[in-house]
Amino acid sequence: MDHNKWKRSLGICIIILYMVVVLMWACRNWHPDYTSMPLFNKQKISEALHSITPIKDSHHFMVSAFIDHRLDGTIRVISIIDRHNLQPLYCVYCTFEHDCKTAETDVRIHSDHFGFPFHVSDVICKGKHLQNATRVLISTKTSLDNENHQYLPIQNRVVSETFMFNFTVCISNLFGDYNNVLQYAQTIEMYKLLGVQRVVIYNTSCGPDLENLLKHYEREGIVEIVPWPIDKFLNPSPGWNFKEHKGDIHYYGQLTTLNECIYRHMYQSKYVLLNDIDEIIVPYKYANLPSLMKNLQAEHPNVGVFLIENHIFPKTQFEVSGRFKRPEWRNISGINIMEHIYREPDRKNVFNPTKMIVNPRMVEQTSVHSSLKNFGETYHVPFDVCRIVHVRVPLQGHLTKEQLAVDKKVWDFEQELVPNVDKALEGSGLLRPYS
Repeated sequence: MDHNKWKRSLGICIIILYMVVVLMWACRNWHPDYTSMPLFNKQKISEALHSITPIKDSHHFMVSAFIDHRLDGTIRVISIIDRHNLQPLYCVYCTFEHDCKTAETDVRIHSDHFGFPFHVSDVICKGKHLQNATRVLISTKTSLDNENHQYLPIQNRVVSETFMFNFTVCISNLFGDYNNVLQYAQTIEMYKLLGVQRVVIYNTSCGPDLENLLKHYEREGIVEIVPWPIDKFLNPSPGWNFKEHKGDIHYYGQLTTLNECIYRHMYQSKYVLLNDIDEIIVPYKYANLPSLMKNLQAEHPNVGVFLIENHIFPKTQFEVSGRFKRPEWRNISGINIMEHIYREPDRKNVFNPTKMIVNPRMVEQTSVHSSLKNFGETYHVPFDVCRIVHVRVPLQGHLTKEQLAVDKKVWDFEQELVPNVDKALEGSGLLRPYS
């Protein structure tokens, strides 16, 4: 073979080898496109883009889906079910290989519906090889037509023993154009100082200033905003008492969001705090949440639900010196929690509601003030160890200032809290010059 022919042959071999390498790389990195591949009955998969997805031909809704490794790897679909219009429901679940199957379900309506017709429920899929599924939908039929169907991506497919966050706060719904900016900023900055890395907020609606603040915190990475357009699907109640407040679902779906948040962060966060935004779970015996939980968990290793007492700080009673009546915050809407240091006393014959710090991997169902189903024990944390600072309208409005207890715990954080709140308000474009 002459020299030129040898060079041509070598060049062709190099080109062929290059094409083989490129082809192998492409195959290795290729993932199936679920929006264009046919199913066993030729419908297409499209992932649900909203946090609330109607179940076709029913009054019910899907919210999110998870593998529950504690229950033999079954699929749990957190849903909103019309209790008065129950019907057979089926799971259609699909794998990476595009193999789709239909399974029967077990619908578990949570017990604390407070009389409302729609309530959070677990739709449990009963089938084989569920742990290999990647998408699921709830259907009223055993087979699907050729139309597009919105599937939920299945989360928590892999168990993790290391967590992105140590502490996540799950805040139930924002609604009614709520615009309590200053208290929101102070609460989030307090939680950051206490050791929280993530605050999850389910947002139906809020005021324009609060929206700017939340966008600032979202950019910063501390806040995760979950759109919650419950009012586009149901007539949500603004309260918890069906006879008094009416509506389709309790408190804008508060119980749905709390349960959803636990599962959403089951393998992302070591602990989850379940409370409202005007409530701050504050350690009193320890400097912060990490030291609190390190000691509580060591003393109570089998506990997965820690109940924290709620204590009211009336927003109608102001600290007399005006020390924190700062002119910088004069134009900021909302409550200044640092001005309210007077705490209502306990009433022996009245139930003192609690909120919770939970190990999410030990909770199956939760209500607002306690867990409904959990895999471990429950512990009521003593008042002197940790309590909730809850600045709101008084429950014992007849009491004078002298009859209230002085509780300045929030002032312990003054040195860092005040400038951090200012910085957040500046970053949101809300801190205006004062004269």
